[in-house]
Amino acid sequence: MLGDATEAAAKGQTPSTPGAPPAFGTAPATGPAVTPATFVEAEKLMQVELTPAELAQASGNWQQSMAALYERRQGPKKMALVDTDVPATIWNPAIPQVTIGVGRDIFVGAGGKDLPLPENEDDIAFASATQLSRWIQSRKITSERLIGIYLKRIAKFDPQLRCVITLLSEQAMAEARVLDKELAAGASRGPLHGIPWGAKDLLDTAGIRTTYGAEPFEHRVPEHDSTVVKRLKEAGAVLIAKLSMGALALNDIWFGGQTMNPWLLEEGSSGSSAGPGASVAAGLVGFAIGSETQGSIISPSMRCGVTGLRPTFGRVPRTGAMTLSWSCDKLGPMARSVEDTLLVLDAIYGPDERDLACAKQPLSFNVKQSMHGLRVGYFPEWMKADPATDVDRHALEVVKSLGWQPVALTMPAAPYDSLNVILFAESAAAFEELTLSHKVDELKVQVPDAWPNTFRQSRFLSAVDFVQADRMRRKVAEIMARLFKDVDVMLVPSLRDEMLVTANFTGHPSLTLRAGFVEVSEARSDWAPDPKHPLPKFSPPRRVPHGVTLIGRLFEEGILGQAGIVLEEAFKVAGERPKGF
Repeated sequence: MLGDATEAAAKGQTPSTPGAPPAFGTAPATGPAVTPATFVEAEKLMQVELTPAELAQASGNWQQSMAALYERRQGPKKMALVDTDVPATIWNPAIPQVTIGVGRDIFVGAGGKDLPLPENEDDIAFASATQLSRWIQSRKITSERLIGIYLKRIAKFDPQLRCVITLLSEQAMAEARVLDKELAAGASRGPLHGIPWGAKDLLDTAGIRTTYGAEPFEHRVPEHDSTVVKRLKEAGAVLIAKLSMGALALNDIWFGGQTMNPWLLEEGSSGSSAGPGASVAAGLVGFAIGSETQGSIISPSMRCGVTGLRPTFGRVPRTGAMTLSWSCDKLGPMARSVEDTLLVLDAIYGPDERDLACAKQPLSFNVKQSMHGLRVGYFPEWMKADPATDVDRHALEVVKSLGWQPVALTMPAAPYDSLNVILFAESAAAFEELTLSHKVDELKVQVPDAWPNTFRQSRFLSAVDFVQADRMRRKVAEIMARLFKDVDVMLVPSLRDEMLVTANFTGHPSLTLRAGFVEVSEARSDWAPDPKHPLPKFSPPRRVPHGVTLIGRLFEEGILGQAGIVLEEAFKVAGERPKGF
């Protein structure tokens, strides 16, 4: 019998040396064979170039060095990942040179007049949540009656708008009766007591389907309420509808069709918070909860003429909400007034032990605090070019008329869209099983700019570039910190790409509110142009609302709200309603 070393030598193997560490590139060969030609083609995807010698070396030991790294999903030792398995790395928007957190927890609203209850139910339906609260608290209307008004409106208008996925008529009425009894007995749960609301259908609701607007999840029924749903229930708000969203949080088409804009029924409401935007604009709910990863609160709020508050990343817990991007997703209120959005935020913010990115920071909102001398940053070049409009430029003039201090800013030239390597990689990871099983093929929209194609393409993004994008993200956060040294808020065209991308990745809060009206000669769409399906054109042009956006410092939603209320009053356009609703 040969000794171990002799036997190994006879087999052409190098004997193991005691204490020798393992080495990269010596694993057993696995996976399909690759050649230099494989890498030549892959170079086109990565936009790198290797020499012939480097190609030969890389392909020569790929099976021994890199292929085994896919064992997690290829086996033999597979490890399944479920929805609750979040990444170990958590994005923290705070950087050393920035102090976040202002004041203490405080909420001082406008108070308002004790207005009589209108006789016309449409006028009741379009009232702000703040006004609805006053009527309920003063017993001028019951929650049961109010919910009945909204349910009738949903039955009448949802066939046109396609903004409701699941209607909760019986459950909502039963809850309303309980809440009315509580109030009659002198027990109020707070300002949202008895207010009907709608949830974008990515918020889990126990025993009620939560579909993500996507065919593969159409019959998904979760066991538990999301944290936001639970907190609103505790605050006395009554969920009456699960609202539509673009499939898997992209744009405005879901398995029930396209959600339409109440102001212009020939165009979609924009997304992905399509249902919240349309339902609030049409007076079908008191307020709604939307979500944003990159524009999904801002865009439908702007198009549908409602007010949308995108909180700071980490302000509102996302536990029980669909994940698209662990480091970018945010939940926020959409309503008919600025104060409404702060009223709702006050009920849903704060840490949750299951959302490790959720921060403990005070919310300081005092509408009675003077805004005199507020420093408002703006970008002169942006105001001169699309997508800015005369409404945006007028908003800047209003800022000056209020005695606020406009401060001209310049955004350094940088490849901000390169940050989307992070979004595309995280979203493809969140829906990996759906993509690799080809269930993503069930989605209605399969155009090149829809998620199915993006998820597939994202498998071929570079891990190195992901890390470099993450490093770039910190540099961009430093750019934002420098800009905010000179200003309190920024006024920007809502859909200006640089800020839409940047502020979402840095986690800064935004407030979008109606500032005026513009005329459009063509319906607008979130999708890339398709010559085979041209958009409707209008002659004469149609009049539609237009919103501007304020960007605030991290965790300073209170300042955004206080400034927004002043602007809302100065613009004097918040009260107009879409015709026919």
